[in-house]
Amino acid sequence: MLLLRPVEFHDLQGLERLAVVSGGSLTTLPANRDHLSELIDRTQQSLRKSVSRPEQESYHFVLEDSASGEIVGISGIEAAVGIESPFYSYRINEVIHASSELQIHNRIPALNLCQDFTGASRLYTLFLDADHRQRSNLHLLSRARLLFIAAHRERFDSRIIAELQGVQDENGQSPFWESLGRHFFNMDFAKANYLTGIDSKGFIAELLPHHPVYLPLLSEAARAALGQPRADAARVKTLLEEEGFDYRGYVDIFDAGPTLEAQTDRLRTLLGCQSVAVTVNADDEDGDKALALVSNGQLQGFRCLLAELDPERPELTPAQAEALNISSGDSVQLAWL
Repeated sequence: MLLLRPVEFHDLQGLERLAVVSGGSLTTLPANRDHLSELIDRTQQSLRKSVSRPEQESYHFVLEDSASGEIVGISGIEAAVGIESPFYSYRINEVIHASSELQIHNRIPALNLCQDFTGASRLYTLFLDADHRQRSNLHLLSRARLLFIAAHRERFDSRIIAELQGVQDENGQSPFWESLGRHFFNMDFAKANYLTGIDSKGFIAELLPHHPVYLPLLSEAARAALGQPRADAARVKTLLEEEGFDYRGYVDIFDAGPTLEAQTDRLRTLLGCQSVAVTVNADDEDGDKALALVSNGQLQGFRCLLAELDPERPELTPAQAEALNISSGDSVQLAWL
């Protein structure tokens, strides 16, 4: 059984393994023990904190194989970006250049450095071990976070975003970075990503151009990469779009990957979330069953798993109830796949 729960301090070794096998593909999961310890500490502090509005809290969850005890996935939510340090994006829009004397009117697409998402909540740090990358497990790892938001709505903003990694070539190089970022940072793409991941972000504001960057000045490969996800992020993009996320012309400042956004309360999982009382039954009764995410809706003790349930009469097995720390007659949150 796979169970999603908040990350705890004894998970540190498991997080280190995920950071290594991810191969540096996640900015927010660097192979840095101090950073990973801080990630756990911030989650635990956030869960203990009394919150009336989202601020600097962050929550990370691990997907645990209950049979082996192995940590096979991680996902996170940041309550509000840009509160502790600036959260930069590039907004793609047009700059108009006109000359009445020459009767020339040009619209030139450009990148504008902005902090338009300040205060929005963010889904981030999504990684699932290769041996467990079934569609249902991806739903559990990603969408269980939304059940947590539904149960603790006051902790999150009315807007929510998700950044997807941008295009890279076979050598792990970003064509967008090579055409733009390298000229200002004088470091390779991997190092810039790593420094951002361990929260060394001061150099961004100091070195990035604050004037519009005209797209015709970038390489063809860099322009083609704008708003495009890395190949292995395509499934996640589809899942987010099914939830109600849209791409509206914002890209990452390093690799130009798309930033998707949505109204939190309009997300599919929040709209379809049901709170129902379940019974616990050891007998596996026949009937029409469907796969659902089931969570206990708690805060520090939040748990979520996948179960095949009869929509008319949801019943859990004793093992499932024990994993969720609930008893027969308790209410759970359901979200159908």
